[in-house]
Amino acid sequence: MKTYATGEVRNIVILGHSGCGKTSVTESALYFSGATKRFGKVPEGNTVSDYDPEEIKRGVSIQSSVIPVEWMNTKINFIDTPGYFDFAGEVKSALAGADAALIVVSAKAGPEVGTEKAWDYCEELNLPRMILVNQMDDGNANFNTVLGQMRKKFGKAIAPFQIPLRDDDGKFAGFINCIERDARLIQDSKVGKILVDAQVPEIMEGEVESLRGMLIESAAEADDELLEKYFNDEEITEEEIYRGLNAGIKDGSVAPVLCSAVTLGYGIKVLMNAIVKYMPASNVCSPSVLCEDYKIGGEVERRCDPDEPFAALVFKTIADPYVGRLNFFKVVSGKLTKDMTIFNPAKDTLEKVAHIYVMRGKEQMEVDEIQAGDIGALAKLTNTSTGDTLCSKDFPVTLPRIAFPEAVHSMAIRPKGKGDEDKISAALAKLKEEDPTIKTEVNTETKQSLVYGLGEQHLDILLEKLKNKYKIEAELAEPIIPYREMIKAKVEVRGKYKKQSGGHGQYGDVLMSFEPSGDLTKQYVFEEKIFGGSVPKQYFPAVEKGIQECVNSGVLAGYPVVGLKATLLDGSYHPVDSSEMAFKMATSMAFKDGLTQAKPTLLEPIGHAEILVPEKYMGDIMGDINKRRGRILKMDPEGKNMRIFAEVPLSEMFKYCTDLRSMTQSRGEYTIYFERYEEAPMEIQKAVIEKRAKEKEAEK
Repeated sequence: MKTYATGEVRNIVILGHSGCGKTSVTESALYFSGATKRFGKVPEGNTVSDYDPEEIKRGVSIQSSVIPVEWMNTKINFIDTPGYFDFAGEVKSALAGADAALIVVSAKAGPEVGTEKAWDYCEELNLPRMILVNQMDDGNANFNTVLGQMRKKFGKAIAPFQIPLRDDDGKFAGFINCIERDARLIQDSKVGKILVDAQVPEIMEGEVESLRGMLIESAAEADDELLEKYFNDEEITEEEIYRGLNAGIKDGSVAPVLCSAVTLGYGIKVLMNAIVKYMPASNVCSPSVLCEDYKIGGEVERRCDPDEPFAALVFKTIADPYVGRLNFFKVVSGKLTKDMTIFNPAKDTLEKVAHIYVMRGKEQMEVDEIQAGDIGALAKLTNTSTGDTLCSKDFPVTLPRIAFPEAVHSMAIRPKGKGDEDKISAALAKLKEEDPTIKTEVNTETKQSLVYGLGEQHLDILLEKLKNKYKIEAELAEPIIPYREMIKAKVEVRGKYKKQSGGHGQYGDVLMSFEPSGDLTKQYVFEEKIFGGSVPKQYFPAVEKGIQECVNSGVLAGYPVVGLKATLLDGSYHPVDSSEMAFKMATSMAFKDGLTQAKPTLLEPIGHAEILVPEKYMGDIMGDINKRRGRILKMDPEGKNMRIFAEVPLSEMFKYCTDLRSMTQSRGEYTIYFERYEEAPMEIQKAVIEKRAKEKEAEK
């Protein structure tokens, strides 16, 4: 593939709900641009972008793919993204490499939740966008209904550049260009079905003129000169309409709507023509980027120009045990050539560039250079991760990092095979390089290895990747909830340890006071109030050591004790038989007797949850939080949504991400973190204590 100059590249992220035909768009573009000789199909598992074994097996995209297509002396870098919400991290990384978006909508299903999320992403990043109403060949397709639904959801930015033509049987037969007032009909030929020029049917002329008037109004609103002509009822030429629409697309006030049936190849060439003609290149939509000067701090501007110092953002990483490591990057300024030495400010390391690739799915095409505004890939970089900046070592800068969604769905993970613990840790580290939304941690208290993802399917695919890529079979289990124990009353209790078995015996005697300390953040506070030397000072550390060991296992269910104040009041010793071990044992006896009498109770961890949902779901969410024994703290409006602040027992939030999606049709999202411990209700305490007793019995 030849080197394309800045301005000759369009970086287009393809967004939309799962099943709307995003992958088929890239496959059709590859085939009709001549890049491939075979038209791959998702059900057959032979598409260029869905090459991962899990994607082929499931028939859905689970990772983003860069698909460059050469068209009209322009390179279009399509970035195909997953539609499932468990893979939102892949969408976020793809957005970081894009300059504009193509939102694909099903002509039969209309705008769905994935469409709304795609629009919101574009609004958040101020991305120019184009909408493709796909699957027009479906018998249930209804373009006008879909157009009305989009207008209702997204406002007057929706601008239909095309409308479909139907034959007498109501089947998709072509489309009409509303600006140029011409039609394209599907006809049979010796080489198959082709599109031919045709006249606009007389019955549709009124509809076309009405839509054309709306497009002229949209164009005029984006250009002051045209607006004046529009108000003066002066004629606006086609060239002026296109000029105004281009300005509107660039600032996001116009979103062109095209129609297609990409699996049949209808509309794909028109789509690529429109992308080249309307969608701005990097140097137009992002002429400069603010970044941080690595040496002296402060903001510095980098222009999207090949003559500027080199700077690029790594937006995706592939770490495959067979293929090796690949870092995908978008050049923000300057250009990257072979044999350059580049700097990674995040890792404070230099990297040597040996080969530069342009990726098409999994195919690697070597090139000599990548200029500003283009996307490439580097292999075998020693210490570079997703989100890192690569830049000139003489003019180092740090680009803004990618904001990934927070993983909130946690499960315990363990290998099925013995001795695979170290292997699974190394494999998970590799998978985290590919997917920054995955988090892992080892809970030192429960001894569980925890893995966090964006949903159940996310973690299911993680298991499959461990099995297929790294030959490690693993299983998931519910995380153990780390309960705590405390006492609610004050008691005084004596502990006496006396043992005689020939020679020196063992003797320790303590009178202890146990009471709540009032501070649940500390396990215990130890004091001594000995008068008259009834217990020598040399044994005080042994008494505290006994407390320190005992608080790790309470008397109710063996959970750690918190908020305990232990005071050594009195005791006795033997000049020969007393020892540190004897006093430690005496303290342990006093602890067990004392805590049993001091109204022990079980504490459960409480989480602080923030739930962001559309207002219409507020009632359902609040009712569900109450069912989970939660408390609503407050509610704040946030754009079109409401943010609910609540405190909920962590034991009630297991798999909440799945339940929240079910309640909100996947429109809701949440975060949660540990807040504090609180006394659990008696029925919960009883259930936890019984379960713990059964577990201990099973371990014997």
